[in-house]
Amino acid sequence: MRTLALTAALLTALTAAPAHAARATPRWVRTCTAPARADTAGCDALRVVGTAADADDGYGPAELRAAYGLPADGGEGATIAVVDAYDHPRAEADLDVYRRHYGLPPCTTDSGCFRKTDQRGGTRLPRGNTAWAGETALDLAMVSAIAPRARILLVEADSAAVGNLGTAVNTAVALGARYVSISWGTTENANAADYDSRYFDHPGTVIAAASGDSGYGVNFPASSPHTVAVGGTTLRPDGSARGWSETAWTTGPDEGAGSGCSARLPKPEWQSDPGCDHRTVADVAAVADPATGVAVYQTYGGNGWYTYGGTSAAAPIIAAAYALAGPPSPGSRPASFPYRHPAALHDVTTGPTPVTCTPAYLCAAAPGYDGPTGLGSPNGVEAFREP
Repeated sequence: MRTLALTAALLTALTAAPAHAARATPRWVRTCTAPARADTAGCDALRVVGTAADADDGYGPAELRAAYGLPADGGEGATIAVVDAYDHPRAEADLDVYRRHYGLPPCTTDSGCFRKTDQRGGTRLPRGNTAWAGETALDLAMVSAIAPRARILLVEADSAAVGNLGTAVNTAVALGARYVSISWGTTENANAADYDSRYFDHPGTVIAAASGDSGYGVNFPASSPHTVAVGGTTLRPDGSARGWSETAWTTGPDEGAGSGCSARLPKPEWQSDPGCDHRTVADVAAVADPATGVAVYQTYGGNGWYTYGGTSAAAPIIAAAYALAGPPSPGSRPASFPYRHPAALHDVTTGPTPVTCTPAYLCAAAPGYDGPTGLGSPNGVEAFREP
């Protein structure tokens, strides 16, 4: 019966995918405006606009799990935290529509599966923000798609200030989350090391951070050696044995998966690429191109189904993939796990190169490790298990 169920899910994914891939080239916008002040984060979500959308326009759970070889009913016992700024007052209700549409098990406050707190772990929620609500809706959808049996903890920071978002990360970990999704970032500056030690150094906890959507150049906290830096790909169905192809995502010199060499933060011992003496971004990758984006349901700042992209989609996919692999041990460094299992990933070797850099692997896909996609994208969960 399980074989039949998996076969049916795969057939559903592959028959739905061509319609998505054949859609006219879309147009999209950044959900969040660029930060106006230093030490303020922007979200990395891109929303497709200009056409009426429905759930079939973006990849759903079955397609994503088929593309990455992931089990259909995973996440039992795990708590995955989504940390974003401001309140999404309809987050639970919108997530319920998404999960019902795709036949995922309910995840509600009443069932104990869903919990929403402020950055202190309490109930004094921040004011609503329709732009960040799109980010929150995207993150919750991707966690649900990949790990439908996991509990979800949504921690809403008072604002997009890095100090508030970092406090929310600490709260998520204190409340028991072993997996944290971060789909926001800011320009790395002189405060990065201080912020890193205060908010992101949590041994035994996965903190998956989007690498950014502005192409070559690093964002913080993806440049932290304590996070799993998540780059982005373009994902399309094809006739290969896998059934899918991936290339590094970039649509121009100022848009694509963030990558590069940190100017301020140290290189972790598990990274050995020769062209950067400091932390190199990224570690791994998942779908991020809005042209091959994912389905999201949003009614606060929206009116139903949308297609989203950006490395904001990739980060929660990776956080949830770690949850499928099992809990990291206390004191471990989960960002190192894929480096122990590089063959257990889909190596992304090609993609457009609208910019040049030295060495070239920092900004262009190549066999083995590269900046835009790291070691590659999920091929099952083995790469995310502790050695």
